[in-house]
Amino acid sequence: MEGKMKVAVMTGIGQMKMEERDIPKPKADEVLVQLDYVGICGSDMHYYESGAIGDFVVKSPLVLGHEPGGVVVEVGENVHHLKVGDRVALEPGKTCGHCEFCREGKYNLCPDVVFFATPPVDGVFQEYVAHEADLCFKLPDNVSTLEGALIEPLAVGFHAAMQGGARLGQKAVVMGSGCIGLVSMMALKAMGVSKVYVVDIMQKRLDKAMELGADGVINSANEDVEEKIKELTGGMGTDLVIETAGTEITTRQAIKIAKKGSTIVLVGYSKTGEMTLPMSLALDKELTFKTVFRYRHIYPMAIEAVAAGKVNLKGIVTDIFSLDEAPKAMEYSIHNKADIVKAVIKIR
Repeated sequence: MEGKMKVAVMTGIGQMKMEERDIPKPKADEVLVQLDYVGICGSDMHYYESGAIGDFVVKSPLVLGHEPGGVVVEVGENVHHLKVGDRVALEPGKTCGHCEFCREGKYNLCPDVVFFATPPVDGVFQEYVAHEADLCFKLPDNVSTLEGALIEPLAVGFHAAMQGGARLGQKAVVMGSGCIGLVSMMALKAMGVSKVYVVDIMQKRLDKAMELGADGVINSANEDVEEKIKELTGGMGTDLVIETAGTEITTRQAIKIAKKGSTIVLVGYSKTGEMTLPMSLALDKELTFKTVFRYRHIYPMAIEAVAAGKVNLKGIVTDIFSLDEAPKAMEYSIHNKADIVKAVIKIR
């Protein structure tokens, strides 16, 4: 396909402008996707607000966005499982396929991954993208491209739940009710966890958690989390805690509310990257700590969960902006965190 496309480009910290670029041409093993929706992730906001996440630093103009859903409009010559008109969710990380981690199936740990919107790789706040066909997953008829865009954060939630060994009969707590906290809660419920409670300080987000199926919520701004969990678990603590807020306070709370012998899954990134934690208590309880870096082999399962009605992805979306409004969307998302649960860019 010949022609130009609109692209929203981050040109500096807190700066973004619209540009015109050539529509990319798909290689033999790629498809060209016309994007419908791209979710705004917390990492996009971190890059926009501070220019870095850990060792990943924005050193030149960067296109943000790594949560895309759209429609195939051109197919490379070696691609046979997709056709023009197929609606797809795009898994944003292309790995080498040859390293130790890829060979073991832990491809999310590949040191040579090329991942949308991770410096210096451009993301997809744009109208079209050429992407490896094997990383484009066809959506069932009853799953929209808006939901397709949100499969990416849902995959994080499912990976967290699986890292924690989520299963029927458990009581679990999710610390944080932002997008990742909510999809983690829904993943736990979809996997059969009996009771899932959500903790946050923002009441609007806690209300959304209840709307989406949480069994209870705790506003830690005015409730004692430890005492409330003791009450809910008969003093035993929870079988599983998924920490998505990325703060020292919530991570310390996770250790205190976890049952002896249980598991804590760390998902959220702290601003400093360092925390002081009550490790003596963790040792006394013989807790297992698991961590999450993106996901692996999750997209088909996540799409199936949405298609089966087990996860309500549309329900987490609170704000939709056009591509031309991308700079406004970033500013609004950063400065209105108490009101926004999930913002999405509608490309067309």
